[in-house]
Amino acid sequence: MFNRLLSINWLILRKIRTNEHTIMAVLAVVVGIAGGFGAIGFRYLIDFLQTIAYGSSDELLEVVATIPWHIKIWIPALGGVIVGPLVYFLAREAKGHGVPEVMEAVALRNGIIRKRIVLVKSLASAVSISTGGSVGREGPIVQIGSAIGSTLGQILKVSADRMRTLVGCGAAAGIAATFNAPIAGSMFALEIILGDFGLATFSPIVISSVVATAVSRAYLGDTPAFIVPTYELVSVWEFPIYLFLGLFCAVVGVTFTKTLYRVEDLFDSFKFPEYLKAVIGGLILGALGLAFPQILGVGYGAMDMVLMQQIAWWLMLLLVVVKILATSITIGSGGSGGIFAPSLFLGAMAGGFFGMVVHTLFPATTASPGAYSIVGMGAVVAATTHGPLSAILILFEMTGDYKIILPLMFSCIIGAIASGQLLKDSIYTLKLGRRGVNIKEGKEVNILKSIRVSEVMTRGVETISEGCTMEVMADIIAKSKFNSFPVLDSDNSLAGIVSFNDYSEAIFNEDLKHLLVAKDLATSDVVTVSADDNLYAALEKISRKDFATLPVMSVRDPGRLVGIVSRRDIIRAYDKAVLKKSLFNN
Repeated sequence: MFNRLLSINWLILRKIRTNEHTIMAVLAVVVGIAGGFGAIGFRYLIDFLQTIAYGSSDELLEVVATIPWHIKIWIPALGGVIVGPLVYFLAREAKGHGVPEVMEAVALRNGIIRKRIVLVKSLASAVSISTGGSVGREGPIVQIGSAIGSTLGQILKVSADRMRTLVGCGAAAGIAATFNAPIAGSMFALEIILGDFGLATFSPIVISSVVATAVSRAYLGDTPAFIVPTYELVSVWEFPIYLFLGLFCAVVGVTFTKTLYRVEDLFDSFKFPEYLKAVIGGLILGALGLAFPQILGVGYGAMDMVLMQQIAWWLMLLLVVVKILATSITIGSGGSGGIFAPSLFLGAMAGGFFGMVVHTLFPATTASPGAYSIVGMGAVVAATTHGPLSAILILFEMTGDYKIILPLMFSCIIGAIASGQLLKDSIYTLKLGRRGVNIKEGKEVNILKSIRVSEVMTRGVETISEGCTMEVMADIIAKSKFNSFPVLDSDNSLAGIVSFNDYSEAIFNEDLKHLLVAKDLATSDVVTVSADDNLYAALEKISRKDFATLPVMSVRDPGRLVGIVSRRDIIRAYDKAVLKKSLFNN
């Protein structure tokens, strides 16, 4: 009934003589309201589940100090018992930090995100965070907000461009409401999710971000996330020091990114039920939490302590290492949650350690270590996400202190540039790259990568048995529209392929005609593709050796031929996809 009412209202709205900006502004308001309430509900859900798990919704660092040691180990493991099956059986894209999945949906599926993600991601991430998972809230709320925007677009059957914009609106609303940061929310959606700063995209995203922030402030108040220490730029000689801080944070960010995916690969290699791996991760995390309770949960309590200079320098350095491991284990084992808060944590600890060192060496020309913690938070975020503008604005809005802006801008830019030199992919795009998706390659490549070979291949394949004589082959070739033929053995498995170049000379030679069979002429080293491969991979293989066609093999039985795909099939499918996309956009 609700869907029908929305569709009727949308039809009425389309009949009103108005322009594109007005329509998208109205939809942006709707997404902003929904995203704002989604962020509020998500935070309340985390508090509720933490109360069940630990008996209190207070800062987790204070709560775990009052419970027995064995409970500290078992609660994260029990969280894994719930999260693993929830993600595995209901929505596997809810695993991990969520932002790459949104970026992939925008790049390959015109912003289409499954509706169930709103519920599954909310529950999975809330359970992970509330039971001590070393992850943050921003990744889940980006995915939740984006799914809200996508769901609205799917109900109203909007064009592809509008759908992508609504997804960006949802992401901006989620970030803005979570961090009380409307400017940063807008910039995150534009810089990270969409990569588009056009007016048609910019306006609705800003509207969504502002509306979501207003909703959030009405329920959660208008206070900065962190109370920063008194800061002033003591000397211009601090800028070279902040340059080195940016470089140091780049190393921390790249180390975090690489470790995260190596640990994920390690868990993937375990011969163990996928949906139970999060339990193992929870046990390891609980054991780490015995010695280092600061790494459990989102970690804002520990960050506040660093800003107030209440943690020793050696412990801050140690926590950088332990937090990288803790977050990597949480996500790699199958947990659900964001990497933004862990990046803030790493930046606070790295910056605090760096600040203590330089302030001890140069007390007259450097600010307090707390100032370096704030700048380090932004620099590590910039290094991991390769989004310096978002990092600068989020930290500025989370602290509400303009005095920190100059060193913050400087170190964030240095961190982003240096990390880009050390690792070309961000923590988001590296996950996509491992799946064969490169959002920097352009829409043409992504269109090819979004289509499977099985969707365009020719299933009625004309084959030749390996014992087929040349006389029989000549008759088959004369009646066929193809000029190359897969050769099958006695088990009907692919044994080779006979191309025009292979048989063109022999078929007209009377002496060879009676002596040779298909097996003698066939090329046994055959280049094939799987039915599950995408067209980009197929086109690469065809182009590399200038083949006309490629045999397509079964996914379940790699030796069984299920079809062939030609260069013409790929080009036709691409043209059809581009035409369809153009029609929907108009």
